[in-house]
Amino acid sequence: MFLDQSIAAMLILPALGAALCLILSRPRHVLTAIVGISALQLVLAANLWTAVLGGHGFVTAAASWLYVDAFSAFHIIVLALVFVLSSVFAGVYFTNASSDQTFTLTIARRYGALWLGSLAAMTLVLVSNSLGIMWVGMEATTLLTAFLISLYPNRLSLEAMWKYLLICSIGIAFAFMGTLLAAASLQVGSAGETAFFWTNLASAETHVDPTLMKFAFIFVLVGYGTKAGLAPIHSWLPDAHSQAPTPVSAMFSGFLLNTALYCIMRFVPPARHALGEHFASGLLIFFGTLSILVAAGFIVFQRDAKRLLAYHSVEHLGIIALGYGLGPLGAFAALFHTFNHSVCKALAFFAVGRLGQEFGSHEMHAISGALRADRLWGTALLVSFLALIGVAPFSIFMSEYQLLRAAVSAGAWLPLALFLLASGVVFVAALRHVIAMAFGIPTATVRVARNGSAAFLIVGVAMGLLLLLGLWMPLSLSKAIGSAAAIVAGQP
Repeated sequence: MFLDQSIAAMLILPALGAALCLILSRPRHVLTAIVGISALQLVLAANLWTAVLGGHGFVTAAASWLYVDAFSAFHIIVLALVFVLSSVFAGVYFTNASSDQTFTLTIARRYGALWLGSLAAMTLVLVSNSLGIMWVGMEATTLLTAFLISLYPNRLSLEAMWKYLLICSIGIAFAFMGTLLAAASLQVGSAGETAFFWTNLASAETHVDPTLMKFAFIFVLVGYGTKAGLAPIHSWLPDAHSQAPTPVSAMFSGFLLNTALYCIMRFVPPARHALGEHFASGLLIFFGTLSILVAAGFIVFQRDAKRLLAYHSVEHLGIIALGYGLGPLGAFAALFHTFNHSVCKALAFFAVGRLGQEFGSHEMHAISGALRADRLWGTALLVSFLALIGVAPFSIFMSEYQLLRAAVSAGAWLPLALFLLASGVVFVAALRHVIAMAFGIPTATVRVARNGSAAFLIVGVAMGLLLLLGLWMPLSLSKAIGSAAAIVAGQP
């Protein structure tokens, strides 16, 4: 398939799929459609990633308005993988829904349209070369995903939806101001329709006003950082994650947050060219470290398993931001951690979601004796939590180890000490939570359904990836992440 057509197909396919879901006649057909389209999207993403890494390092379409390099191709692969896993899990989750959350045809159509529409919007963010269109894509993700939170409307889900809409819309407005300031920072000789392309803005030959670029980056960091869930502008995230249906929570944590952080990182090379290495890196280190510390404090006192996972998202997005601020070695660790966290957090939400259905609650005191009640999802819960807190030999241990090496190499001793302190708190607190959930004595009647092949497939793939990449990283993957890290460092 021609590569420019691959990029277009990745935008058109989910958009058409969203329209198709509105006319399908059965909920089962909707679930089948989203799995099929997500799988095709993964095939297209793999084809594009292979072409980028094996060719000139980038692929363009639509007169360079669409542009995919190693950095965006990596994120496209992660996006497609998370959507495939979450789409397959949706079939497991909704077919076992309780009587008060019946997956009716109306809800199925709305879910399918919003789900695939969100996939199209996030893909647009990742393939856009225009900072303006990238912003439009992020705004579209806000509007589309908001209504997924309240798929089953009640007081708490509607409150979470409006909180998400209001806070993230304010953040997106800040990002818009930053985008305008970045455009205004372009000096004479950079005019034209391609001036607003991030490939032009990131070029060392492009001259920008340092003062305007400084304000632009601050606005972008605060704006998109709100959507990424970086502390202290993360307050929407625990409510949205806890009230959304579990496949939606997995998508939010598994990739939506990464999309916002991706947008921030597209502004880092021009900021570094205009202001030097330390300004952008210093802000990323500050917000990353703050997010880790804030999340550690909240994780200790959580009682709801989905809210606990939401604060783990704040922690791990902070780890990724910290890595990006530590130079090329840190960027490599951050990208590897992005993949690991996406897979691990999706698995954790899947386990909590299914166990919540079986135990009748997401409260951790209710989910007690999960291993005894449901061997498959109890194992998934235990493994995903152990991986999240960095237990060897899972892959998150390796990416966090690489981050430690990057911090030592950069001489970032204070962030390193704070990271180790917060990680120790998270390790003890989360381990205490998961031991109680996995090995405790059941306190309620458990409604266990027979697990089908789809459930075993999801758990097997996710656990296999976490274990395999913790023991061995293929050379091709190492080179791919290295190429993506070089772009973040301003070496396209």
